[in-house]
Amino acid sequence: MKKSAAMKSRPAKSSPNDYWRLRLYIAGQTPNSIVAMANLKKICEDKLKGKYRIEVIDLLKKPQLAKGDQIIAIPTLVRKLPPPVKKIIGNLSRTESVFVGLDLQPVR
Repeated sequence: MKKSAAMKSRPAKSSPNDYWRLRLYIAGQTPNSIVAMANLKKICEDKLKGKYRIEVIDLLKKPQLAKGDQIIAIPTLVRKLPPPVKKIIGNLSRTESVFVGLDLQPVR
């Protein structure tokens, strides 16, 4: 039996055993950047303990790296793994929205 086109293009769902690779884009040590880093660390420790890697990219030091992920605002969190790639803009203080955005919690 062939799968329909809609089923083929559906993004893969993350599973509890996935390894997470996250990239946080910031611009220096601004209050918003510091809050975003703290919130991301707490979210990862609460939901992904032992299964994640965070890479922090400071665009003041490496501005050329913004082009690769098409960053237009900061702070921006990019979920590189598990697929699909997802982006969340802001300081990540709306925890429930971050969970939904990362597929850690279903939409209510």
